[in-house]
Amino acid sequence: MSRAIGRLVLRRLGFAVPVLVVVALGVFLLAAASPFDPIHQYYGVRLYGASDADIAAVRARLGLDDPVLLQFWHWLTGVVGGDLGVSRSFRQPVAQVVAERLPWTVLLAATGLVLAVLLALVLGTVAAWRQGGWLDRFVTALGHALEGVPPFVLALLSIAVFALGLRWLPVAGLTDAGAAVSFGQVAEHLLLPALVLGISQSPWLVLHVRQSMLTSLAEDHVTGARARGLAEPVVVLRHALPTALLPFVTLIGARVPELVTGAVLVEEVFSWPGVAAAVVTAATAVDYPLLAVLTLVATAAVLVGSLLADIAAVLLDPRVAADG
Repeated sequence: MSRAIGRLVLRRLGFAVPVLVVVALGVFLLAAASPFDPIHQYYGVRLYGASDADIAAVRARLGLDDPVLLQFWHWLTGVVGGDLGVSRSFRQPVAQVVAERLPWTVLLAATGLVLAVLLALVLGTVAAWRQGGWLDRFVTALGHALEGVPPFVLALLSIAVFALGLRWLPVAGLTDAGAAVSFGQVAEHLLLPALVLGISQSPWLVLHVRQSMLTSLAEDHVTGARARGLAEPVVVLRHALPTALLPFVTLIGARVPELVTGAVLVEEVFSWPGVAAAVVTAATAVDYPLLAVLTLVATAAVLVGSLLADIAAVLLDPRVAADG
């Protein structure tokens, strides 16, 4: 099995390299078609006091007058050599911008995903176990209703209720104004955005677990376990649930793109210091190096999530072919 998983990883890595290159090229081409002029974003209001010679010199130094394919080639060769470039919008090395912001995005996304998985396993299992009951009807109706609600709408509603109305939780930011970064401060400010992100991702997972559990509860091995007189919780948790986990794990991998998008939207609403603000700034400033790297990070997260889901599926059921 370990050899098959190793081959799967190698195949996916070989597939990921051209995908990342094509994505990066697409970012450069789309940025080149943007109506924003990078030099305006670079100078800001100081542009009106700059001479034409100074502007031309800066454009030449930044390579803004080079063809977009040449700019992409310079960036790509730099990345291969370990140089991610310098962000024109933040006036910092791209590696520094990413290193400062990415851990907070990973913390938010991971916490939201854990909450979504826990909600799905608990509510989906109980709803299927008590099929037709009031809890099943409530969970199913709520899941279908939340499927059409964007994460930013949930975020704004949660701020209105829990931050502004009840004043239970802080509105935004990583810490209180002027407070040092500490576990307590970060945990308090993380709770509301993580809950919003987890709830926004949970409807599909909950409904999927419920349906998988209903299918599993009707299978022969579950019927046999009941015929042997095993307690119902044992039948559900030890016989039905493991069978339902395989398609659930696959679905989690497929939901990674939505998780990334949801995390960006939630970050913007809650002013969470992750990569969302950097993405918006880089896009409006046509900051090629930073925008390309952030897009590649998101793409890599999707590819890694899909790979981990496939590996988990192989480990849970060795009959699954590791076809990459």
